[in-house]
Amino acid sequence: MILDVVITLASLAAAAAIAWVVRGRRARNGVPAPGPRRVLFPFLGRSLSKPALQAALRLARAEGATLVPVYLAEVPRHLPLDCALPGQSAVALALLDAIEQDARRCGVPVDARIEKGRDSRHALREMMAHERYDRIVLAAETANGGDGFSPDETAWLLANAPGEIVVLRPDRVNGNGRHDARERPVVASAA
Repeated sequence: MILDVVITLASLAAAAAIAWVVRGRRARNGVPAPGPRRVLFPFLGRSLSKPALQAALRLARAEGATLVPVYLAEVPRHLPLDCALPGQSAVALALLDAIEQDARRCGVPVDARIEKGRDSRHALREMMAHERYDRIVLAAETANGGDGFSPDETAWLLANAPGEIVVLRPDRVNGNGRHDARERPVVASAA
């Protein structure tokens, strides 16, 4: 009986010590504990939209939310959906690492993911099925077809995803070297 009490007290002391160390580590790193709110940041391809990432980080920080960057990996149809994709995995890990570094500098907690699908729309569908979130922030593709979501993918997401969706289109400069007033971030909410 006394041995059980001693073991229980030792376990409680160990748990308190672990909690104290973890809390101290978070405070030293300047990253708050993950909050209940989550901002999804899906992306694909080989590069990131810095403006979209910065917008996602600002929103997450303002709301005390966790940023959930999700790399969408396309799996060719002739391969099983759960197969290894070493090339895409290397790209994804490098980009996710860059996001985590930016988030750490901003004091935003991160919970990174890789989601597979047959195409980007299928991967988006899988992401929405597997993740809990309050808002999605994504980048529209650039005028030269660079990494980002196509108008069709963006329209599909707006029509099918619950919650708020923020779409950022890259800023364009008109022929006069001035920003076109119509080229501002597009914000939409799908309920």
